[in-house]
Amino acid sequence: MKKILFLLLFITNLVSAQEEVVHSVYFEFDKFNLDEKQATDVVAFVKAIDTSRIESVQIYGYCDDRGKDAYNYKLSMKRANTIKAKLIEKGIRNIIIVTIEGKGRILIDDDIVDNLPEVRQKNRRVDVVMNFKRVPPKPIPGVYKDLKKDLVVGDRIYLEKILFDNGSSKLTSKSKLELERVARILHKYKNIEFEIQGHICCTPTFQREAIDKDTRKRMLSINRAEAVYKYLIFKRIDKKRMTYKGYGNTRPLGNGPDQDRRVELVITKI
Repeated sequence: MKKILFLLLFITNLVSAQEEVVHSVYFEFDKFNLDEKQATDVVAFVKAIDTSRIESVQIYGYCDDRGKDAYNYKLSMKRANTIKAKLIEKGIRNIIIVTIEGKGRILIDDDIVDNLPEVRQKNRRVDVVMNFKRVPPKPIPGVYKDLKKDLVVGDRIYLEKILFDNGSSKLTSKSKLELERVARILHKYKNIEFEIQGHICCTPTFQREAIDKDTRKRMLSINRAEAVYKYLIFKRIDKKRMTYKGYGNTRPLGNGPDQDRRVELVITKI
């Protein structure tokens, strides 16, 4: 059956603080040309966004796990070039397309082989990543950038200086310095109990969690939260005051990918 699935991620409120949009076009097995439905979907995607805000475009082509590597790299590149041509035809300037790359085949992860046909179908795709000019973020009620005296249960502390390399759960040296400062405040406010929440951005909706490149398991947000948990224990914060949990990509702040790749402390008891 010829049916092209269409997935549009983070398409709502593009004129707000959103910094990145990922649009995916899915292909039939061994195909790279657009049919009428695909072409219509790509056109609708371009019309739905404010193209004047686009800073750069990256196009990545993929194949499923079948076939030889050399063939799949060529096929994934043809798919990427097909989408590039359609975007240019519909008004996207060639100069802002900074990356066009065929990634070849996507290997199947051990944790999703139970749904093999669907996974393979979703791996035969092109991802169009559109990066937008930054708009100043709007303040979010109940979300703070630092621990303070008058917090209440439910308040969220966004640890903006806790940074991770892409796909990694290892704390950077700058993150450790920031956690040392956070630990000193927690020693001051000994009554505060909290959940450490790990978050990620920019993965497809059907994969709420990302793969940690250090462990090769789809547990990136969990591992990031646990890394903070373990470091605070190392800094002598009582583990009875803390829990940790990964939320994947399910709770975006709406202020762009940098803030969605985050760790938060959510107050559970005062």
